[in-house]
Amino acid sequence: MRDHRIIVAVTGASGPIYARLLVERLVASPEVARIALIFSDCGREVAEYEGVTVGAGHSKVELFDNGDMFAPMASGSSDWDAMVVIPCSMGTLGRIAAGVSEGLIGRAADVMLKERRRLILVPRETPLSLIHLRNMAALTECGAVIATAAPSFYSRPASVEELCMSVVERILSLLDIGGNRFRWGAETDCNLAKKH
Repeated sequence: MRDHRIIVAVTGASGPIYARLLVERLVASPEVARIALIFSDCGREVAEYEGVTVGAGHSKVELFDNGDMFAPMASGSSDWDAMVVIPCSMGTLGRIAAGVSEGLIGRAADVMLKERRRLILVPRETPLSLIHLRNMAALTECGAVIATAAPSFYSRPASVEELCMSVVERILSLLDIGGNRFRWGAETDCNLAKKH
């Protein structure tokens, strides 16, 4: 079993609930050894405004300041396996696409790309401008994965949290981290409608 080391960055888009749920699942996974948590200034403000606390009190979670360019994940010689920016603001996405490392989040993302490691960006924005789409295309060409915060309804979620978890489960799958999650199967196909 591999000891994953995951960076989670929270930026100033609405939806820090996704980050909270992701960190909770990463903490609970025996496959994850360490989680680096970074907030942008606006990301912290949005989390406070939306009443969401991310990563508090977990021994696997280490908080890093976005202004700390001496943090381990700012160097290509560090051994972090993957990074998830969740939620990812369009400003952050654009700066990463342009290679502008004005803080630790941007620099860590730049390291993931240049070292050919997994970088997952989770934007929660609609509608999308042509600038947004071009930035996403550029990042995809560089090897990043754009996993939009677009929850699914196949699992028949009974709460907002369950709905958001459908996005988090996709991210865990992209990180190759196991665990129980919804799977499409015989009981969830089109025949299900005929039973009701």
